[in-house]
Amino acid sequence: MAMMFCCGSLFGWMLMLVEDAFINAIICFCRHTGIYVYGNEYYFGGGIQSSPGGQTPYGRPYKTIELGLTQIPKEMFEDYLQEISPRYTAQTYNLLHHNCNNFSEEVSQFLLGVSIPNYILKLPEEIMNSPMGALISKYTFLSLSYKC
Repeated sequence: MAMMFCCGSLFGWMLMLVEDAFINAIICFCRHTGIYVYGNEYYFGGGIQSSPGGQTPYGRPYKTIELGLTQIPKEMFEDYLQEISPRYTAQTYNLLHHNCNNFSEEVSQFLLGVSIPNYILKLPEEIMNSPMGALISKYTFLSLSYKC
């Protein structure tokens, strides 16, 4: 089964303007990630979620990257998702340290043994090391349980 990594929009149009003005000027910012396999996109959003491809609350991905072909049967994958679900809840979500990128990485490793693009995994570090990082870190919204 073919597997793809998907990038989409996180906050919607209003906050995207803020992101575009401050963060996108510094780095390429992927606002939502998920793994597309078995006809669905799987992602971390208030828990482990799945939606038919392109029909997540974040809309159609603006970028997809083919990661490879998995030999893992869908039933085994679903068992795996059940097993890791306690680690991926609304309460465990953290915008910088435990987000949809971490979920996508873990799922990609399970299904293929490969990583998602490294620049995606390093985004929180790059943001915090940017000139805007100090300002961003002062806002409490980063520690709230926002969906990815």
